[in-house]
Amino acid sequence: MNARTGGAPVRVLIVDDQIMVREGFSVLLNAMPDIEVVGEAVNGREAVNRVRELSPDVVLMDIRMPELNGIDATREIVAADGGAKVLVLTTFDLDEYVYQALRAGASGFLLKDASARQLAEGVRIVASGEALLAPSVTRRLITEFSKLAAEPRVPAVTQAAYGELTERETEVLVLIAQGLSNAEIASRLVVAESTIKTHVSRVLVKLGLRDRTQAAVFAYEARLVTPT
Repeated sequence: MNARTGGAPVRVLIVDDQIMVREGFSVLLNAMPDIEVVGEAVNGREAVNRVRELSPDVVLMDIRMPELNGIDATREIVAADGGAKVLVLTTFDLDEYVYQALRAGASGFLLKDASARQLAEGVRIVASGEALLAPSVTRRLITEFSKLAAEPRVPAVTQAAYGELTERETEVLVLIAQGLSNAEIASRLVVAESTIKTHVSRVLVKLGLRDRTQAAVFAYEARLVTPT
């Protein structure tokens, strides 16, 4: 049972051009009582169409595929604003294409050699509205590729919106970028977790961002957090 979906299983679409990957992930996820694989796609174009047809909660998205790659497919799925969260699949943790996918709106990423437990937990985290940012490897990924930008890459309109954040909201944004969960931020700032959830929601609305992942990318690219 899943809280985000009102008790119904999390609906997952698996997108990969390798049949063994699709079938393997399908078997692993369908073995979970709170997760249901509702479909598969072999390329980005088919993925976009299948999302429209099936309205999944989470899309497991490969990056390198024919016809339409995972980055462009992610961008189209996010732009459609249908509620589907994209979880990128990759072979290498330090992959510039993964960073581009995060900028395109993906909610996080998983390595293809993830265990069944890690895969299922990643799906649950993304479906719940959180971002898969807690693992240190994800923070390292964002940090490494934010270094490639000599100048801030945040659109001027979003930069202007940043000025509307309160001091506490800015503090929360920086902690999100550092990979902290709501509970960890609440502990750090000595406030209730519900208060942090409110701050996070306001940050996303003011900056016009989709989720915590985009908030973290924003913070790095706007130089609110200095890569180490």
